[in-house]
Amino acid sequence: MIKKKAPPSQDYMKYWRVIRYYIIAKYKITTAELDILLFLYSEMYFGKHQFNEYDELLSWDDARFYKLMKDGWIVTFREKKGNKKALYELSYKARRMIGSLYKKLNGQEIPESQGTNPLFHKDASYQDKVYRNYIKEMNAFIRQQRHLSRQ
Repeated sequence: MIKKKAPPSQDYMKYWRVIRYYIIAKYKITTAELDILLFLYSEMYFGKHQFNEYDELLSWDDARFYKLMKDGWIVTFREKKGNKKALYELSYKARRMIGSLYKKLNGQEIPESQGTNPLFHKDASYQDKVYRNYIKEMNAFIRQQRHLSRQ
């Protein structure tokens, strides 16, 4: 008889690829932009130097910082004044997006409606449809786990 192991208690990354794909599609950002926003999420305030340090790990894009500012993901906390450098922080929009990502990693279902999930639009690409089907399976699994934990 094969003894069945209990599932790991911390299995956050099981659906990482699906959740990342959904977040990128919903918020119209790139993987590199998501990566740097995740890095900056734990920083209260940061300078351009900190941004550039992590940005070196990503695909080269000289305008990434300014694009993130223009798109409202990063905002200025303190303007440069005299010998004090400018400081930046993630915007409310960025913090909400990352909070949503963490909720999904912790077991919150991904919406399946056309209004809140671009992967469910009628004109979705083939790849979007593949992910859409997996989201349905993932949500069913999450509902089943929730049901089992109540018993």
